[in-house]
Amino acid sequence: MRALVALIGRPNVGKSTLFNRMVLRDPLAPKSWAITEKTPGVTRDRNYGRSEWDDRHFSVVDTGGFYTAEQSREDDEMTQQVKEQALAAIEDADVIVHLLDGKEGLMPADAEIARFLRSSGRRVVWAVNKIDIPRHEERLAEFHRLGVEPLLPLSAISGFGFDELMDAIVERLPVEKSDRDEGPHTEEMPRVAVVGRPNVGKSTIINALLSKQRHVVSAVPGTTRDPIDSVCTYYGKRYLFIDTAGIRRKVESHTIEQFSVLRAVRSIERADIALIVMDASVGIVEQDQRIAGIVEEAGRSGIVLFNKWDLVQDHEERYRELRDDLARKIWLMDYAPCLSISGLQRTRLTKVYPLIDKVLAERNRRIPTAELNRFLADFNARRPLKTYRGREVKILYMTQVGVAPPVFTVFVNYPQAFGRPQARVLEKALRDTYAFTGTPLRLHFRHR
Repeated sequence: MRALVALIGRPNVGKSTLFNRMVLRDPLAPKSWAITEKTPGVTRDRNYGRSEWDDRHFSVVDTGGFYTAEQSREDDEMTQQVKEQALAAIEDADVIVHLLDGKEGLMPADAEIARFLRSSGRRVVWAVNKIDIPRHEERLAEFHRLGVEPLLPLSAISGFGFDELMDAIVERLPVEKSDRDEGPHTEEMPRVAVVGRPNVGKSTIINALLSKQRHVVSAVPGTTRDPIDSVCTYYGKRYLFIDTAGIRRKVESHTIEQFSVLRAVRSIERADIALIVMDASVGIVEQDQRIAGIVEEAGRSGIVLFNKWDLVQDHEERYRELRDDLARKIWLMDYAPCLSISGLQRTRLTKVYPLIDKVLAERNRRIPTAELNRFLADFNARRPLKTYRGREVKILYMTQVGVAPPVFTVFVNYPQAFGRPQARVLEKALRDTYAFTGTPLRLHFRHR
């Protein structure tokens, strides 16, 4: 499981700008699959991504800004919000970057946050943003009143001081450890994260699977804040289910609920497969798209569960509508199988286990190189010839270099000619031949 770095600070101190600079340096994201694109069906609030520095890979979360006293209606309310958010960040992140504003100077909210972080004993990097040139470093002087060291000058826009900041983050990252090493009770056990919007019935589904009231169930959205692990045995095989807090869209009022997103993301990182729960009576909404995008970007396999099927009238017609909606709105995960269920009435829940087993088998499937290149010969014979700057584009050979999810290296004469559309064509052909049901594929194009 990747280490987690949380960016916290007041509004407009530059957290999102810094987040973009950190995440866009991720060498694992192929240029043709840039996480910045706004293609429908890949909807994501830009608050979660991956970064790499000095051979260390970690996740980054851009949190909501804290209100200052002037922005809050009541000072007591502001203070409580600052405490809740700071405590949540301290609890969940491995490294915290407290970003300060070098132009506006030191504010009361900065001091409040710093007091919590300083007394927590956690790993914190203190950075003063908007220091665009070296002579502006004099702006750091007033921030020494916080009593923290060192204070790193930074310009998230220009990149001044960025290398030093990343070095400081990497120095504070914990020793890399596989989440599989947590204990003997989790060995060889499939990890299944149950994710979705608030109040779509995630806890009800797990309670039904466990046949006991393990999770608090309420009609009030946001009942679950922390991920809860539950072990379930089905025909002698054990599964670890992770119930996560509902993933919300960004809101103006910044409370501890916002950090439920952070915890849900960490649960997805821990899992092999995600059950993406949607409300069949409501349909697929923008937030469902965003959740699917997080699962796909994390490289986790996925199954879509249309819950609350007991509230649907015309079952056949509704299922067709939902499948069409899924293909149109979440086309990036068109490989994910779907199942209509009712957690309340336990309808078709036993079908979940065989589907999980099937998807996990596909996730770990490996195709021999010789067989792949026979597939590629047939693919090259059938596809129309393409050119790049007047020259013929050739796919020379390919090999599978990893599983969970399956990763393929494709050797071509012009890698720059293979953008997202070309990658999708090859991916579709792979799926038509080998299925890879429920699991994402990663294609990396390299020069021979």
